[in-house]
Amino acid sequence: MTRDAGPGPERPGAERPEAERPGAGAGAGAGKGAGAGRDPGPGSGADAGSGAGGDAVAEVFAALADPTRRRILDALAAHGEATATVLAAELPVSRQAIVKHLGVLDRAGLVAGHREGREARYRVIPERLGVIARWMDRVAAAWDTRLSAIKHLAEGE
Repeated sequence: MTRDAGPGPERPGAERPEAERPGAGAGAGAGKGAGAGRDPGPGSGADAGSGAGGDAVAEVFAALADPTRRRILDALAAHGEATATVLAAELPVSRQAIVKHLGVLDRAGLVAGHREGREARYRVIPERLGVIARWMDRVAAAWDTRLSAIKHLAEGE
């Protein structure tokens, strides 16, 4: 869903509505996730998962591409649950930057947030990594088949 900033010129790229995942966390940040609008290309695994916004594999890979987001996931995995304030105290990143990164992770389905008082507490959703695991299994199986065929050709079978 696009956010209406009121009257004024359209933002570049605003013609494409931003999809929001059902059950997204509490106020995790605004804007599009990394990799939004990219063409995943053939064999990208567009059918590997069902996100409301499209290609689940690309969405998860884009979210994991940033080292800060991977560090946030590691910290959340260690804590079980944490606020942006706690994460900012552990990482060399501002609280505002943590909130933006949590928004990307939330839209990719890798974290979920819930409100407790004035702050949102986030936790990792490990099942979402299964999207990537299934995609990698299919790619590996396809390569195994290809390499086996090449081996048979090379050995003259």
